[in-house]
Amino acid sequence: MKQFVFASALFSLILLSGCQAQKDPARILAEQEEMRLLYETTVEAIKDREFVLEADRLVFKYGHTAHVSSSTNFIAVSGEEATIQITSNFSPYAGPNGIGGVTVTGRISNIKESVDKNGTLSFRMNVVGIGVSATVSFNLPKGTNQCTVIVSPNLNSNVITFIGSIYPTEFSEIYKGRAL
Repeated sequence: MKQFVFASALFSLILLSGCQAQKDPARILAEQEEMRLLYETTVEAIKDREFVLEADRLVFKYGHTAHVSSSTNFIAVSGEEATIQITSNFSPYAGPNGIGGVTVTGRISNIKESVDKNGTLSFRMNVVGIGVSATVSFNLPKGTNQCTVIVSPNLNSNVITFIGSIYPTEFSEIYKGRAL
C-alpha cells in the first residue's frame, strides 16, 4: 500500500511539473530577443572600452570560491584606464579602500580581441598602475552577458577569477572605494 501511495504521488508530481514546464512561445521569443539585445550592447560596450564586469563570485588560487556582492566586486574599464576592486563580505576591517577590500587602478595596454568558432568573445589586456601589474582575460560566450575574467598578476601566482555579468558603464551599479 505504501508503495502504491508513493508511486501515485511521484506520478502526480511528474505530471504537474511537466505542465508547469511548458512556456508560452511568445514569452520564449521575447526572452531570446532580450538576451540578444543584451549581448549586442555588451559587445558594443567592450569595443568602446566603456564597460563594467560586476562579479557575484570569486574563485581564488586553489579553487576556493566566495559569493560576493556585485556592487563592490568589479572590473571597470573606461577608455585607457581599468579599475579592479575586491571586497569581502565577512571582513570586520575597513581595508585600504575603506569598504573592506582593495581597489587598484591602472593604464591598459597590449589589448587583444578575438572571436572563436563558437562565437565566444575573448578580450585580453594588461593593466599596470600603483599596486597592480596584471594580465586580465575576459571570456564572453555568445548570446549572454555572463562572463568569466581571469586576473593573473605578473609578479606572483595569486590568480583570481571573477564570474559575473558585463554591463555598459551607464547601466552599471557599482560602489567604488578609495584606490591605492
